[in-house]
Amino acid sequence: MPRYTVHVRGEWLAVPCRDAQLTVGWLGREAVRRYIKNKPDNGGFASADDVRFLVRRCKGLGLLDNEDPLEVALEDNEFVEVVIEGDAMSPDFIPSQPEGVYLYSKYREPEKYIALDGDSLTTEDLVNLGNGHYKIKLTPTAEKKVQKSREVIDSIVRENTVVYGITTGFGKFARTVIPINKLEELQVNLVRSHSSGVGKPLIPERCRMLLALRINVLAKGYSGISLETLKQVIEVFNASCLPYVPEKGTVGASGDLAPLSHLALGLIGEGKMWSPKSGWADAKYVLEAHGLKPVVLKPKEGLALINGTQMITSLGCEAVERASAIARQADIVAALTLEVLKGTTKAFDTDIHAVRPHPGQIEVAFRFRSLLDSDHHPSEIAESHRFCDRVQDAYTLRCCPQIHGVVNDTIAFVKNIITTEINSATDNPMVFANRGETISGGNFHGEYPAKALDYLAIGVHELAAISERRIERLCNPSLSELPAFLVAEGGLNSGFMIAHCTAAALVSENKALCHPSSVDSLSTSAATEDHVSMGGWAARKALRVIEHVEQVLAIELLAACQGIEFLRPLKTTTPLEKVYDLVRSVVRPWIKDRFMAPDIEAVHRLLTEQKVWEVAVPYIEKYRMEHIPESRPVSPTAFSLESLHKNSIKIPESEDL
Repeated sequence: MPRYTVHVRGEWLAVPCRDAQLTVGWLGREAVRRYIKNKPDNGGFASADDVRFLVRRCKGLGLLDNEDPLEVALEDNEFVEVVIEGDAMSPDFIPSQPEGVYLYSKYREPEKYIALDGDSLTTEDLVNLGNGHYKIKLTPTAEKKVQKSREVIDSIVRENTVVYGITTGFGKFARTVIPINKLEELQVNLVRSHSSGVGKPLIPERCRMLLALRINVLAKGYSGISLETLKQVIEVFNASCLPYVPEKGTVGASGDLAPLSHLALGLIGEGKMWSPKSGWADAKYVLEAHGLKPVVLKPKEGLALINGTQMITSLGCEAVERASAIARQADIVAALTLEVLKGTTKAFDTDIHAVRPHPGQIEVAFRFRSLLDSDHHPSEIAESHRFCDRVQDAYTLRCCPQIHGVVNDTIAFVKNIITTEINSATDNPMVFANRGETISGGNFHGEYPAKALDYLAIGVHELAAISERRIERLCNPSLSELPAFLVAEGGLNSGFMIAHCTAAALVSENKALCHPSSVDSLSTSAATEDHVSMGGWAARKALRVIEHVEQVLAIELLAACQGIEFLRPLKTTTPLEKVYDLVRSVVRPWIKDRFMAPDIEAVHRLLTEQKVWEVAVPYIEKYRMEHIPESRPVSPTAFSLESLHKNSIKIPESEDL
């Protein structure tokens, strides 16, 4: 008998259907009837027949025709939503889907796998797992380590040994011994009581990263989880069934307890869960729809699922990868601005940077040379001011290698810490199978990633600070020799006047966000956990800072391309013309004032998708191969030749490309 799971005003109802010839309208009315039946006041309706509604799929939110037969319109066990007329405009309306649903309607189940062993995950791997590019499996070695670790826990339970978190309570209750017949209840109670986060849920990509990272840590074999349970968790990940995890609530020690508890709550079939098929629904329905059963926790397994720094670190992985992407592209944007402002390339001379050999500085200076070298890439704009009397440029142009460079080195430093953290065991107690014992320690403390991500925010922010100053130079006619605010008929048109204000606002906001969260600590758990990292906020605000940096650089790139319009018919270098062409493929020149926000968003998307880097990097690497003695990819943010081949980027053979 077909069955459908129907969302009505925040509640989920299972509606069986004996006759597939019944219509979508029947399903909607039956769901409303069941909803009214469960309400003391009938939900405010006299009867289901009086209710006007629309029915739509949860996947993709496509509207359904009420007259269509169910067997034609829906698959068995599909999730649908009944939207009662007037509800969508109500502040109490609870949609079944998160923001950006249009992105998830195109979700395709991946075919490739990443084998996790707990020791070799990279930040790139985790971001790819978050984006749904791979499923997960365990290596044979990891499976053996997990099994041996579990044997230690089973021995403790059999012998009724007193061990923290296994046969005792938690935190302040560590000295309370739990009867053996209550050990499984202890783990469920732990997950339920610790699921106390608040705020918006993590978006699917971030929840997928969080779940994948916890699996990787469990695969190390120091947590005591059973192989059976871990494989169940992997099945949930591979089906893209993602628990409702509020973004706020962790203090970063003892680990990320609140968010990881919400993660575990969905795994045991409680709370809410999301999948591309269902949207948000009760976890038990989502699991059932994908042929999965809720996890039944054994002794220690609740603690194994929730104790660690994976919330901080998974968000940190995204932050590091986005920071690396925008740092590379910031050099390209700044080089284009320098061309528009008719700057000199002398400040990027190899010898200047060789005598102050910071890796990031050397790499950034090289990138500028690779994009602006007039002997390699003739520029009509550069030629037009070859004999001007300007000796040197403002710091925002001249000092890019020094300022952008330290950002590159900051990212490399932070990436090293985050990479170590994602392959670390962060439980308490730790289970050492080779010694046959458990040891209580403090690996759950999030100070390492918290401090690193505070540092990342401070470092990456500088890309926006210097970019905003370059936008000012582009918009200010006394500094640029271009029309005020980069628009014709100034006065009638305002051009980039308020776009610059937006950049200034974002930079100012970043200054507050860059205050380190990890300098704060509040004692919790009745002074048992008397020093915490506040790493959750460090990770979330680092991501917000990076997003602002991306947006400021998007505005600068728009402004620089608009500046090019006033220098035509002169052309810049070939790689920068390619960047200009890319921008013009999504945003037309600014002839007169128009709605600007969509233009900023379109270019922001080019940067987040690394399209600007993709069009420029072949020229950068071609120049590198031709100037190997003077340059080397010394910074991890440099695009290595190995990764060029991996990503199938074609290196141009001539200026004709």
